[in-house]
Amino acid sequence: MKKKNVNLANANLPTYKTIKEIVVKGTEKGGDKRQFVFLDKDKNECERSFNQTFEEMSAIGTFFNLKGLNGKKKIAIIGENCYEWMIVYYATLVGGNITVPMDCKLSAEDLADQLIRCGCDALVYTHKFIKMAEDFKADPNMPEMHYFNISDYYDVYLKEGRKAMQNGDDSFIKADVMPDDLACIAYTSGTTAKSKGVMLTHFNIASNCSSACRAHTGRHAIGFLPLNHTYAWVSALFSSYILTEWGYLCDGIGNIQGDLKKYHPYNFSGVPLVVETIYDRIWKTARRTGREDILKKGLKISNTLLKLGIDRRRKIFKTIIDNLGGNLNMIVCGGANLDPKYEKGMHEFGIEIYNGYGMTECSPAITCNRPGARKFGSVGVPLDCCEIKIHNPDEEGVGEIYVKGTNVMKGYYNDPEATAEAFDGEWFKTGDHGRIDSEGFLFMVGRKKNLICLSNGKNVSPEELEDKLSRIDFVKEVLVYEENGKIVAEFFLNEEDYPDARSNIRSAVDDFNRSMPLFKNIGKYKVRDEEFPKTTTLKIARNYK
Repeated sequence: MKKKNVNLANANLPTYKTIKEIVVKGTEKGGDKRQFVFLDKDKNECERSFNQTFEEMSAIGTFFNLKGLNGKKKIAIIGENCYEWMIVYYATLVGGNITVPMDCKLSAEDLADQLIRCGCDALVYTHKFIKMAEDFKADPNMPEMHYFNISDYYDVYLKEGRKAMQNGDDSFIKADVMPDDLACIAYTSGTTAKSKGVMLTHFNIASNCSSACRAHTGRHAIGFLPLNHTYAWVSALFSSYILTEWGYLCDGIGNIQGDLKKYHPYNFSGVPLVVETIYDRIWKTARRTGREDILKKGLKISNTLLKLGIDRRRKIFKTIIDNLGGNLNMIVCGGANLDPKYEKGMHEFGIEIYNGYGMTECSPAITCNRPGARKFGSVGVPLDCCEIKIHNPDEEGVGEIYVKGTNVMKGYYNDPEATAEAFDGEWFKTGDHGRIDSEGFLFMVGRKKNLICLSNGKNVSPEELEDKLSRIDFVKEVLVYEENGKIVAEFFLNEEDYPDARSNIRSAVDDFNRSMPLFKNIGKYKVRDEEFPKTTTLKIARNYK
């Protein structure tokens, strides 16, 4: 399937070739304009301009050079979201080194394994990981590394780097960075097998960020996605330089409601759980305050006006929008399936949800909905840096999603066998199943590795069934799997708002079965008393048992 021609929000944006080019040109354009707002370790609000951010990354990059960390050295970062994390990340890439961003929610054993297999030259960590860093130092299997505590000694490192710069050290800014240079080794989650180190070049990431920014408008935002995740890079860390807009770095997703009201973002990026939480909270508040009927009446009036070409959504639902900061216009969503009811529901309130699809191996964005090209229930059309096709589609047009383009990884680090297995010629095999409609929109079906293979020869995607079952009003979470030859649905129910949920789940499953082909029927169901365990990216852990 060739790339669909669609209107681009920022059609004139160029395709950058390296991350250094993005940062340098973004700094020249941004200058003394505000770039970041954040809380320091003492919870004091701080602000940095584009020039100030560049000066600090130059000092840290020069400090690294003084320690012999230059010329494509591998620098790992472990820590919670913080300003210092971003500066180290920028300094590593702009200075011509390779960043290894690590998931701080993983176990020490998993992180040690990744550091050893990667052969890192330095580990940068925050105060929370002092004990872990000390254990790594004592591990005889660990490579010989520099260790830097950026929570307690960041100012010391800055001072040393600044002093060298004042004495004429311009090695950082003169560092050669080429499009095909390795920029990052990002480890996959490894939930069903040993994690793999995804090698992304400067051009992989830069071209993906360029395409993503062309597809979407963007203004001031808030960011709470984990900074080690590629999704945060394209949606915040580099889009900030391409669009020269400022953002607030949240110190935790638990504070999002207050952060929305204080910083009044125009947009943000998040996973489906965030959108679902916001939407469900709107209706829960309406019920609690006795305004549910008023809200339903407002929707009826607003939708009638929309059909007549009159948009009064943001006026009719001003109270809701004000509770979200007053400026929120769109949320870019990815990382997991999103029930179309949330897209439609937020759209009716005047806030657009643009769902997309990506994976680390593709830097990460592959497709997305965007202004002028949106279809509820889909994950959009390809970005202009890549194209997709369906391999071996069945009678319903469903097959494995293949991708090729400038955003596709170089391969897996020190794993030529896995790299070879991941490609079919020039096409990257995603392992995801989907279908493409006549207008070029991609609809996700599920993961190839999760397919349930029945004795009658039929293959069933559990994600397809989960998507439909999750639309039952009182279902909060659901996991579908095979057990003793039967398709099993395990539920976590919303018994707070629906006290009769347990007594009604049987009839709901029966209704579902009647609406589906016989081979996709749920043969057994279970109800659990607590939420499912989650991965570090807030997805249900399929191998939780």
